[in-house]
Amino acid sequence: MTSRRSLSRRAVILANTATATVTVTAMLAGCGNSDSSSSSRHTGHDTGAMSTAAPSGTASAAQGSHNAQDVSFAQGMIPHHRQAVAMAGLATTRAKSQQVKDLAGKIERAQDPEINILSGWLKQWDVKVPDADTSGMESMPGMDHSGSTMPGMMSGDDMNKLKDLSGDAFDKAFLRMMVSHHRGAIAMAKTERAKGAYAPATTMATSIVTSQSSEITGMDKLLGR
Repeated sequence: MTSRRSLSRRAVILANTATATVTVTAMLAGCGNSDSSSSSRHTGHDTGAMSTAAPSGTASAAQGSHNAQDVSFAQGMIPHHRQAVAMAGLATTRAKSQQVKDLAGKIERAQDPEINILSGWLKQWDVKVPDADTSGMESMPGMDHSGSTMPGMMSGDDMNKLKDLSGDAFDKAFLRMMVSHHRGAIAMAKTERAKGAYAPATTMATSIVTSQSSEITGMDKLLGR
């Protein structure tokens, strides 16, 4: 009996000792975390602060991924496209050739959505979207660009002359003007492709070069060149 009581007492003592050790260890660990957190705040290396700084930097990089050339491309191509769409719109009632009408429809379907995309980029960059210019032709945007530095743009007089034509005369004038217009757009797109920084804009520029070069080939054939 005596030996059993001794063993029981030893077990209780050992258990109490283990509990005390665990308690002290936990307290020391808590103090260590507190000191580490305090040190982190004092040295400016708080992990929470660093984690919030990273996304901010990434967002800034994304917002700054365009340059002045991208802005110039978007601001120039919007009125350029608007005029092409206006020219194409005339073909619906004035063109004689179905091939010309089909080409005009293709131009509208391609360039109308691009105008919206280009405008969206400018808004995203907090840059003014070019206003629709109705001078030179009533209810037709972007018409009077006789003083424009954008290549291939028609003057208000050119557009008014086209508006007064129909049949074969319209087809020939439309094709000649659109070839010149496309060449101007290709020149602008090549500049963007070479100097732009915004990937979606340079991708659009490449698409413009490819598609409009192909359309010029087709229009030259219709003109017998």
